[in-house]
Amino acid sequence: MSEALVGRHTVRFTLDGPRDAPVFAFVNGLTQYSSLWESYSQHLVGAGFRVLRFDMLGQGQSDKPALGVRFEDHWRTLEGILDHLGVEAAHVAGISYGGTVAVQFACERPERCASLTAMSCFAEMPPQLYLMGCGLFEALVEVGLPSLQRWLMPMNMSDEWLAANRDAMPEMMRRGYAINDLYALQNLMESVNDFEPITDRLPRITCPTLILNGEYDFFTPRKCHEVLRKGIRRSRLVIVQHAYHAYTLEHPAVTMRLIRSFLDHVRAGTWPGDQSVWIAADDPSAPEPWFPCTGDHMRAIPMPASTAPRGNPATPAPRRAPRARKAGHAS
Repeated sequence: MSEALVGRHTVRFTLDGPRDAPVFAFVNGLTQYSSLWESYSQHLVGAGFRVLRFDMLGQGQSDKPALGVRFEDHWRTLEGILDHLGVEAAHVAGISYGGTVAVQFACERPERCASLTAMSCFAEMPPQLYLMGCGLFEALVEVGLPSLQRWLMPMNMSDEWLAANRDAMPEMMRRGYAINDLYALQNLMESVNDFEPITDRLPRITCPTLILNGEYDFFTPRKCHEVLRKGIRRSRLVIVQHAYHAYTLEHPAVTMRLIRSFLDHVRAGTWPGDQSVWIAADDPSAPEPWFPCTGDHMRAIPMPASTAPRGNPATPAPRRAPRARKAGHAS
């Protein structure tokens, strides 16, 4: 890995792909590290991008300060690496904690964001998310990292993935112990306490934006992504079927297809950015990566378009119910 000095801290990063190619940057989730984007990097390098992966402060091989890291320091870290590399603007993607970092970067430095892929993230914390975060923080502080990981696994993954990887999970967790530092991770989580909503700043984002949300993501549910969809003018929300919070790990082929298709539109100048809602195709090799959502995407119970509430741009206006027939007429 290479390194850059950002402020007082050393940040380590990997840069793959041709020197003259546009830069695509991945921002990690809370307990992730940059090597988890390896397959994505290979895919995008093959598509003609130069891919930047880095460990945020408190993660992986970057410095792990136990105190003093604020949430805003993470988007400034990304900016510092781009400055170090002499990159004026980059395509930026992030998931969960890192997704919100990416959104904040796009708000604060819109001129440096060529496109934005916001995955499983938020611009403001609803009460449920805040309370879940408090519970996870207590698990980390009172019990330790293993407790945090035991809570995060079922919150991030489906039953099918957990059953298929049951035997491998102890090794995955041990890898997490080795690469994460308890106090640095605690500082990362504490930085969320000082997070101020950025909803009012979302209109500053001018670049094409893809918003991805897992169908069954109860950690950052649809209401979080609705705020992003409504606030970012050139956005589209795509719902990943059968997916929970960490679909980049559970459904990588589908996620890579979605990001690649989005980038193809951006490079061609054909991204609609009409704030509509779409459903991702189950099959990553399907002729079209997504199809229009014809129901009420805010409901867990499938509802036909004719019963969806007014004002939803993803669905047509509901039709009037037919008049009741008079008594004595055949039905």
